[in-house]
Amino acid sequence: MSGGDAKKLVRSPSGLRMVPEHRAARSPFGLDEPPWVPDKECPRCMQCDTKFDFITRKHHCRRCGKCFCDKCCSKKVPLPRMCFVDPVRQCAECALVSQKETEFYDKQLKVLMNGATFFVTLGTSDKSELMVCRLSNNQRYLVLDGDSHYEIEIVQISTVQILTEGFTPGGGNTRAIGMILQYKVPGSEEVTQMKFTAGEDFSCNKKLSAAWLAAMHKVTK
Repeated sequence: MSGGDAKKLVRSPSGLRMVPEHRAARSPFGLDEPPWVPDKECPRCMQCDTKFDFITRKHHCRRCGKCFCDKCCSKKVPLPRMCFVDPVRQCAECALVSQKETEFYDKQLKVLMNGATFFVTLGTSDKSELMVCRLSNNQRYLVLDGDSHYEIEIVQISTVQILTEGFTPGGGNTRAIGMILQYKVPGSEEVTQMKFTAGEDFSCNKKLSAAWLAAMHKVTK
């Protein structure tokens, strides 16, 4: 894979961040810090319209950069997409989004990085290969290992279709059994397709594969 995974600790007005040494190694899920609304441009809270004075101080939301009073920007919430080491102050609206994303980082991304086993079929081939599929530690590549080896850059993936079974006309539970993934080959407009199918044999943990597919579906959203 291109670029190293080394990180460095940097201090910004918003707090301490642990970021990749090289920008090219950034996670595709990362966000840049927003510019703060200048103090002189926000005499009042941008949520409740309370006027700022010596007692009512102004605070900037670390996610949107807007200006709020303490009541409207009191929550300190983890913000992994900006690589903050500690929870940071956010407005109520941004805090809600960040809380949902933290669950995604704590659960889905860990499932993807742990990996799962699938039968993988490339293009229109009628032959499949048993491969371990996982997300790279820097979250930039989908890595497939078997007799063959593939590294697919996440930003090159164009479509992900999850394949399910178990649906009945009257409703009922379905489970993910595979997916069809399409991605662009770097340096060209060519689109390649891969089909992933959960193994039916005992050595393949079908529950783990289903969890991996569900996490992959959430990544594409």
